[in-house]
Amino acid sequence: MVNETLLHLHVLLSGSVGSSPRFYHLACICDKIIYMSLVLYRKYRPQTFSEIIGQEHIVQTLTNAICSGIISHAYLFAGPKGSGKTSMARLLAKAFNCFDRKKNEFEPCNKCFSCLEIMQGNSIDLIEIDAASHRGIDEVRELRDGIKFAPTKSTHKVFILDEAHQFSKDAANALLKTLEEPPSHAIFILATTEIHKMIPTIISRCQRFDFRKLTLLEIVKRLEIIIKKENVKIEKAALELIALNSGGSIRDGESLLDQVLSFKAGLNKKEIKAEDIKDLLGMVETGLISLFCDLIIEKKAAEAINFLNEITDRGLDFQEFSKALINYLRQALILRIADIPVDREDNPLITGLTKEELQKLQQQVSNFNEQEIRNILKLFIEAENKIKYSSIPQLPLELAIIESCEIT
Repeated sequence: MVNETLLHLHVLLSGSVGSSPRFYHLACICDKIIYMSLVLYRKYRPQTFSEIIGQEHIVQTLTNAICSGIISHAYLFAGPKGSGKTSMARLLAKAFNCFDRKKNEFEPCNKCFSCLEIMQGNSIDLIEIDAASHRGIDEVRELRDGIKFAPTKSTHKVFILDEAHQFSKDAANALLKTLEEPPSHAIFILATTEIHKMIPTIISRCQRFDFRKLTLLEIVKRLEIIIKKENVKIEKAALELIALNSGGSIRDGESLLDQVLSFKAGLNKKEIKAEDIKDLLGMVETGLISLFCDLIIEKKAAEAINFLNEITDRGLDFQEFSKALINYLRQALILRIADIPVDREDNPLITGLTKEELQKLQQQVSNFNEQEIRNILKLFIEAENKIKYSSIPQLPLELAIIESCEIT
């Protein structure tokens, strides 16, 4: 509500800039307050193509098209949530309508009024529609009526249709007619997380681009850029844990980082550690997993079962424990089959561990051969799948413990 009020005030003041320098000064103050109060994924939304991470194949194709002046009337961006589809769509809209973009260049200037209006979210020639809440034929008919009118200030009128697979069958067919013969000033950018639900005739009338999930290293790289701008110190193992819990979504990673920064505000710490992230996200301590694995190595099944029940009596979830254990065993398997140095900076496959934790894991791995680790890993994967169906939640894990001790 505060942001909306400031935005309205900014628009009013911006319209009065010519009458007094005071209005310009106040508008700048509003801009600064709005920027500071934005959540991270909005505050650091990519404003140039060079800032897009992990979608180089798409950036290359689109920027070549912009430079050559070959503009399609419809684009279809398909991919998982948080992979950059909407950010790419807005960048395209800026590039198409930028007044100061030089010939044979693709980056928008981010200074002309068209770019600024799109960045501030108040461009009347950029229409964003969420198909999840505007999925009926009446909404599409209104859209078709609006397309007839030429852009007010820009060269093109750009329509971003998010979650386009959510349109009803009648609405999709109505949209299809518009895509077949659109006016020359209209550009459609459809975004979807479920391409298989789109009707084939719409897909065939668009230039399709498939976005991929970001890798853990790509998300960490992006988070490192943000914390540098925010002047915050977070150790790399902590950033890797954030990335690990983002599910390949840069937006989710930035949202988690936002949560971490809010958490840090209440702490008297110069640097956020991996342990802080585990506390915040309710993750299982690596030290607990390491102690548990020591009991498996020593074939102390009874003690391992008691250890499991003791830590869960303190509020730890069985599912979370098994998830953390499986990740730990996966990294043990990687260490067993690959010649990986202890130096974490050279370890793209081993994540979320401090140097000391990695050294401890390497010591534990020396007690197993590859086949033994694989068998133990399979046992706990099966146990995790059975937990939610078991009348005694810990029983699948207890059986896996007994069988694991028999393997070693």
